[in-house]
Amino acid sequence: MKKIGVIFLLLGLYATYSCWVYTAGTSCNIVMTEAAKEGKLLWQINNCQSCHQLYGLGGYMGPDLTLITTTKRGGEKYTKGMLLNGGTRMPNFHFSPDEADAIIAYLSYVGNTAITITK
Repeated sequence: MKKIGVIFLLLGLYATYSCWVYTAGTSCNIVMTEAAKEGKLLWQINNCQSCHQLYGLGGYMGPDLTLITTTKRGGEKYTKGMLLNGGTRMPNFHFSPDEADAIIAYLSYVGNTAITITK
């Protein structure tokens, strides 16, 4: 009987912990702007995920773009240049400046919602 009680106690604690873990980190107070929503749609239509990663998920042909708008190597100007002109391995999608700004707004939203681990 004691073994069954311990098993139920452990299962109850596991269920409580799982509920706490999976609901505590899911709230986000950052609202996606209309420009960011348009950028997300462009991201999906042009299948950017097949080559690039967001939050560590996606393709491996291009770099992870989660923090591209905030890093020293990237930044908004660098990102806009790549979107408007393409690169060595990135094709030129012929985005308009407004479309590039929308994608940058989406990538900025992604960067602001990312959780970074510092050592």
